[in-house]
Amino acid sequence: MTLPLATVHGLFHIAIKTDDLAATRKFWIDIIGLKEFPRPDFGYPGAWLGCTQPGGLAIIHVYAGGPALGPSGKADTGTAAIDHVSLSCSGYRSYVSRFKAAGLDFREFIVPGTSLWQLFVYDPSGVQLELTFESGGEGEQKPDMSEGRKYVAGASFFDKAKYPKLG
Repeated sequence: MTLPLATVHGLFHIAIKTDDLAATRKFWIDIIGLKEFPRPDFGYPGAWLGCTQPGGLAIIHVYAGGPALGPSGKADTGTAAIDHVSLSCSGYRSYVSRFKAAGLDFREFIVPGTSLWQLFVYDPSGVQLELTFESGGEGEQKPDMSEGRKYVAGASFFDKAKYPKLG
């Protein structure tokens, strides 16, 4: 029998630890627009969230309690060595409206030399999320690249103390 060659077929999922499952679930479902998928009973709370189109996969796995807790008894925040998670999206202005309605801080960016627009926002656990859009179908109003609104790589704008209550 010949075994298959080592091949990457795509992203299976990202796992996020949280100490606020309700807020994390609300962010990913109500603001980002993912749906909840059935999740096995691992013996600790969590959620599997994924794309809404037919055949969509549970790409974000959230877990709370038990293994999500560090030595301090709380889930760590931030993305550590992973800088951000990027999703391909449409509906740029709709996302801006959702972020504003939820009181979320966000940044905007135009990828130089391309037709790609981006939005950057943090989930309640401090995981940075990049939403990337093909600008062709997103209307004439361009992303706000002004000081304080433009995304700057490596410059965190997450502040857990100022993060809005989503739960």
